[in-house]
Amino acid sequence: MSGTLKAVRGTRDLLPPETELWNRVEAVARGVFARYGFGEIRTPIFETTELFVRGVGEETDVVSKEMYTWEDRARAASEKAQQLTLRPENTAGVVRAYIEHKLGDTGNLQKLFYIGPQFRRERPQRGRYRQFWQIGAEVLGPVSSGAESAIRDAEVLEMLASLLDELGVTGWRLEVNSVGSSTDRPRYVAALREALGPVKHLMCEDNQRRAETNPLRVLDSKDLNDQEIINKLPKIADFLDAESTDHFKQVLAALDACGVAYHVNPRLVRGLDYYTRTTFEFTVPDGSGLGTQNALLGGGRYDGLSEMLGGPKAPGIGFAIGEDRLILTLQAQAAETVAKKLDAFIAPMGVGQNAAALKLARELRRAGLSVEVGDGSFRLKKSFDAADRVARRIVILGEDEVNSGTLTVKSFGSGEQVKVARHDLVDALRS
Repeated sequence: MSGTLKAVRGTRDLLPPETELWNRVEAVARGVFARYGFGEIRTPIFETTELFVRGVGEETDVVSKEMYTWEDRARAASEKAQQLTLRPENTAGVVRAYIEHKLGDTGNLQKLFYIGPQFRRERPQRGRYRQFWQIGAEVLGPVSSGAESAIRDAEVLEMLASLLDELGVTGWRLEVNSVGSSTDRPRYVAALREALGPVKHLMCEDNQRRAETNPLRVLDSKDLNDQEIINKLPKIADFLDAESTDHFKQVLAALDACGVAYHVNPRLVRGLDYYTRTTFEFTVPDGSGLGTQNALLGGGRYDGLSEMLGGPKAPGIGFAIGEDRLILTLQAQAAETVAKKLDAFIAPMGVGQNAAALKLARELRRAGLSVEVGDGSFRLKKSFDAADRVARRIVILGEDEVNSGTLTVKSFGSGEQVKVARHDLVDALRS
């Protein structure tokens, strides 16, 4: 093997200063989730393949084409080989943990969030990677906890609107729909399959396959040549029972009361088998860094997923934000991205002052300041150039400064250079 080793196609390295934005996004998300009573859950990045086949759906594109699956061979006679999969999404894993740890036995509503990588073997494109990051949350519990209530749906949507506003995302649009109950959906799927029968041969190859295996996915299609056919297909609203219709009306009424703007999109169905009733998606305007694929996050209700995985009845609703896509949006919408500089750069004058410089840096860092330390072998001009690139101020530390306890501090913003007593240095650098 020869040549330079690179990251695998569809993956990437995240480097400073971009990671600072990632950390800020995650800190804001954690803060918002805490205000709404969510706690963090961390599940394994791989699970048994059966979890996703049963939970996500064997005929979905995720399971049939995109999962990273392998056989975990037995290492001893007492062990059995098993099929494992890198998680392509996290809802199934969270519900599996809910069942395994008997969280439903508490009788309480469980409000859980996660931040972490997911894996799908899809075609890499802008904002879509084979290892991608999601920020997500799930609300679920026994019926007695209120998990089935429409107020849970509205609260999740209101929380997401608040999160996007707090992050500074502009022009977002909330689209909502209802795909009905576990009995509504099969009736609608049957009607879709019947309507697609005479026309599916006129559609693209993917939609011809979906018309047979997962007709709901046809409604998600972005193929421009198929839109006229799709627009004439039956609407899910015509197949909802009275209970599902009332549930959706309650969700919309609560959003109206909170002042959260939304648009009802009768074609919004989401592609995974576990969704029931409320489905939703937040999009951003063209020019927000995502190209034609402008969906920022999505989710919905999944009232039967726990039972599908062998657990107790546990209605739930959740969402996942594509963090890679969120970062691209924030970068595209920002007028100017300026890397935050450190508070100070300490420049020791001579190798003999390196130890004193490190001691001073320790004092400043323990006081909460961000500090970089130069090297005494640098010439003064090199120290100034290095400091200007990474810090707001430079602190000169020579033998005279060490002995006198008075330091020379220069601000690169104003060009001002002053003498500061060592015991006043922390306050001077904070100003």
